[in-house]
Amino acid sequence: MQSHGVVIARALSQRVTTADGTLAILSEVELTVKAGETLAITGASGSGKSTLLGLLAGLDQPSAGEIMLLGQRLGDLDEDARARLRAGRIGFVFQSFQLLPALSALENILLPLELAGRADARERAAHWLDRVGLAARAAHTPRQLSGGEQQRVALARAFATDPEIVFADEPTGNLDADTGARIIELLFELNASAHTTLILVTHDEALAARCQRRLHLVAGQMREAALA
Repeated sequence: MQSHGVVIARALSQRVTTADGTLAILSEVELTVKAGETLAITGASGSGKSTLLGLLAGLDQPSAGEIMLLGQRLGDLDEDARARLRAGRIGFVFQSFQLLPALSALENILLPLELAGRADARERAAHWLDRVGLAARAAHTPRQLSGGEQQRVALARAFATDPEIVFADEPTGNLDADTGARIIELLFELNASAHTTLILVTHDEALAARCQRRLHLVAGQMREAALA
């Protein structure tokens, strides 16, 4: 199955009920992502980018259609089974960093490694903190780190488990241009060395341009976008 795609969406739709009726966020999205591919999903605010990312990763369930993630049909799995599928095999990077505030930088990286049952969890966490240039910040909590440093910790956390896929939701969205540019460089450096499939949603043209392929969402519908 994975030779055909590590992520496959077929006729994927997402609708929500509002006071004014039913709102279609995504309509009949078709998508196949191959192992090792880097894909940018772009579109205006409200076009459904983050909704699509959450569905592809199994964080939410669609109104209609099906998703295959790493050879598993997500519709056949309950929430616990989807979480087990993601553990150690899927990494996430979010616009808001999503670091646990009570944990140190090292502990934030350590947590998914421990959840994945890695015997070498602490050693790997320290290695990845060093990879992103923050070994000296190991004991610092998120509030003691700058935005760029927090996103470096988030990148280390995402890649530390040797995931097959990393999903990134506006990874430079909360950063200034210079910091965002450094995070882009680091993201693609880590991704290239790990040979990970990278699927990201972004408003950042510089970030989208680094991907091998770009898809554009317009009013919940997918269009293949020509690369510059």
